[in-house]
Amino acid sequence: MSNLKLTSPSLGPIHDELHLRRRKKFAKWMLESTNGGPSVALFHSGKEKIRNGDNYYPFRSSSDFFYLTGFPEPDAWLLITCNEKENFSDTIFCLPKDPLQELWNGFRVGPNNAAKKFFFRKSYSIDMLGKELEKKLVSSKNLFFPFSESHEIDTVVKTIIKKIKNQSRGKKIPPERFIDVAQAIANLRLVKDNKEIDTMKKAAQISSLGHIRAMKFCKPGITEYQIEAELLHEFGKSGAQSVAYPSIVASGPNSCILHHKAGKRILQESEIILIDAGCEIEGYASDITRSFPVSGYFSSPQRQIYEIVLAAQKAAIQATKPGADFSDPHSAAVKILSQGMMDIGLIKNNSLDEIIDKELYKQFYMHRTGHWLGMDVHDVGDYSKPLQPGMILTIEPGCYVRPSTDVDKSFWNIGIRIEDDALVTDSGCALLTRKVPVEISEIESLINQ
Repeated sequence: MSNLKLTSPSLGPIHDELHLRRRKKFAKWMLESTNGGPSVALFHSGKEKIRNGDNYYPFRSSSDFFYLTGFPEPDAWLLITCNEKENFSDTIFCLPKDPLQELWNGFRVGPNNAAKKFFFRKSYSIDMLGKELEKKLVSSKNLFFPFSESHEIDTVVKTIIKKIKNQSRGKKIPPERFIDVAQAIANLRLVKDNKEIDTMKKAAQISSLGHIRAMKFCKPGITEYQIEAELLHEFGKSGAQSVAYPSIVASGPNSCILHHKAGKRILQESEIILIDAGCEIEGYASDITRSFPVSGYFSSPQRQIYEIVLAAQKAAIQATKPGADFSDPHSAAVKILSQGMMDIGLIKNNSLDEIIDKELYKQFYMHRTGHWLGMDVHDVGDYSKPLQPGMILTIEPGCYVRPSTDVDKSFWNIGIRIEDDALVTDSGCALLTRKVPVEISEIESLINQ
C-alpha cells in the first residue's frame, strides 16, 4: 500500500470567535508598530514531513499559526491586512477538496467551508496564494512574517518580491519594511486566556493519570520502554492527541542523564527511576517529572536527596507569584539545594555563599528551575518580564549524582527531579499537576497498593 501516512487525531476546530479576536489583537499591534501604515502579515501552518520512504510523520501545525487560526491542516496560509483606517481583513488559503486524497488521507475542510467555519473574512485554495499576496503587497508598506523560521515562507516572500520588483516600470513597488513577528506573537502567547488555561488543566489531568499509572505499574524486572508504554496507553485512552515531547524514562544511572529516552534497560530493585513525560491536547502541552524507588521504598541515601529536592521545589513554588522575576524561583531552589548538598556531604569545605557564588552546585544541578509552558513544551516568551497572572511555567529542581571519587558511593547514580506545572494567580501560583503525589509517604503508599 503506497503513500501511507502515520495519522493521529487532528486538532479539532474551535467553533467560536476566539482565534478571530487573537488575529484582531495582532493586527492592532501591526498598526501600532507602523503608525497605521498599510501592512500585510503572512503565516504558514507547515508541510507534512516524510519519516521514511512514502511514510509521513503525524502533522502538527506551527504553534503561531494554530494560535491565530485554530486551523489544523497542513500547507495552509494566513494573510492578515490592515491600514491606517484600522480596516482589518483576514484570509485563509488551504488545500482544495479532493475526494481521492480524502479517501486515502482524511477529510479536508476546503476553501468553500474554511471562512465560515473558522471566522475568516475570505478563503481561497492555495493555488491563489501568489496572486492574492502580490495584490496585497503592492499596496502595502510593511510585510510582517516570521524570519528564518519557515523555508516555505522565505521562498514565497522572495519569489513574490522578486516578481514585483521586475514589474517596477509598471509602478509596482514592494513593501519598504520587513518586520519579524516572532516577539509580538510570543508576547501574546505568554499570558494565557481562560480557554487556554482550561485546555492546559485538561492536559495536566491526563498527564497526571499517566504518571500514576506508571508508578503503580513499576516493579523490578521490567524495562524502561514498558513503563513508557503504560504512559502512552493512558495518554491515548484519555483523549490526548500526542505526547508533548519524547518521554524520559530513566532508571539507575540513566536517571542522571537529563534527557534519557526510554530504552531496554531492566529496572533493578535498589534503583531510582525518573519519569519526565507529558501529553498534548488541542495543541497545548503538559510537563511532569516524578522520581521514585523501583522497590517501592526509599533507601536512606535516596530519601536524603529526594527531601532536599522537594524542599527546593517548595521554596521555588513560594517564590512564584505576581511581580517576581522569572529567576526568583530558581534562586530560591538553588539556595535550598546548595545547603542540602553541603549538609549531606556532596560538597565539602565550602560555605553556602561560596557554593552559590562559585556555582559549585552545578556538579549536581546544572539546569534552570523552570521554563514557560504552553503550545510548546519550552514555550515562547520574554524571560525578562515579571510574572503576572495567566502565565504558566514549570517548577523543576533536581539533583543528579554521578559516580565520582569525591562523593560517597551510597549516593552514586541517584537522579532526582520533581516537576510541576504552575499557573500564576493573583496571590501566588496554582499547581496544575499535583494529583501525582510528591510526598515520600504518599509515593510509597501508591506504589505498594
